[in-house]
Formats: sequence, C-alpha cells, structure tokens
Amino acid sequence: MDARLQVYDDKMKKAFEFLEADYATIRAGRANPHVLDRIRVDYYGTPTPIQQVGNVTVPEARIIQIAPWDKSLLREIEKAIQSSDIGINPSNDGSVIRLVFPELTEERRKDLVKDVKKKAEDGKVAIRNIRRDGNDAFKKLAKGEVSEDEIKQLEEQLQKLTDKYIKDIDALMETKSKEIMTV
Repeated sequence: MDARLQVYDDKMKKAFEFLEADYATIRAGRANPHVLDRIRVDYYGTPTPIQQVGNVTVPEARIIQIAPWDKSLLREIEKAIQSSDIGINPSNDGSVIRLVFPELTEERRKDLVKDVKKKAEDGKVAIRNIRRDGNDAFKKLAKGEVSEDEIKQLEEQLQKLTDKYIKDIDALMETKSKEIMTV
C-alpha cells in the first residue's frame, strides 16, 4: 500500500477499533466484564481499572463477580460501581462483589439498538471525515510533482478503503443489534 494511503488506513482502523471498544461496554442482558472497562477505583490515591485490583469472573450468564486481591478495596469498588453509569447495584458479601444483570425489557432493548445505530453512524462520519482529509491532502499534492492520474488513483484507493470500513461498521452494528435483541 502507498505510504500516503497508509496514514489514512491507520486512522480509519483506529476509528473502527474505537467503535468496537465502545460496543463492548454496552450491556446486552448477559454479563460482560467489559462493562467495567471505564470504571476506575481509588487505589491508594490512583484511579485504577477494576480488572487491575481484583479477579473479575462471570460465574453465570447474568452475574459478574469481582474478588479484590486487597479486601480493604471492597467499599471503594462498590462506590465506584454505584457512581458509574452501568445502572446495576452491587451486592457485597464481605469477600466478593456481585453484579446481577436483570433481563432487559423489550423497550430497553430497542433503546439500546437505537444507541448502537447512532454510534455506528458516528463511526461512519469519522471514517468519511478521514476520507475528506485524505482527498484534501491529495489535491494539495497536485500542485507539486504528482500527476493528476496518480492523484485520481490515490483518491480511488482511499474510496475503496472508506467503503471497506463502512461495510465493516455496518456488519458490526448488525451483530451487536442481534445480540441485544436476542432474549
């Protein structure tokens, strides 16, 4: 691949990976440890991810269990989860914290699918903005030593990249929507 194109491929890939990570934090009725990815616990004055202060497991389909390595962190973890936006109340039995995910209502599932579609649209906009930046950069090359045919070729390759990533985003959106709507 042309080095001038590689820059835009990398940017598009990062935009796609950001969307993937964002989708991982959306809960779909089943316990997914990734919903905890954004939550930080105050560990001796340092905001630390929950996965780094304890063992996070999924013993059942709708339960996440957090066993901190340092039992004095139980309260801190509980507080961090309560103040987060995951909407689940943790239960603390003195040695582990359990998060029980309730079944999603039909209405809540539809809201989540709308959110998934909106995030996908935002991802596509990001990809198109990267394409626009690339095309602008290629047009500036036309004033230099690069032929118009070469510029056209670069723009066509960039469009193919854009189409590929938009297709990938659509596929990811469909998969996540099906996952959410599956009872």
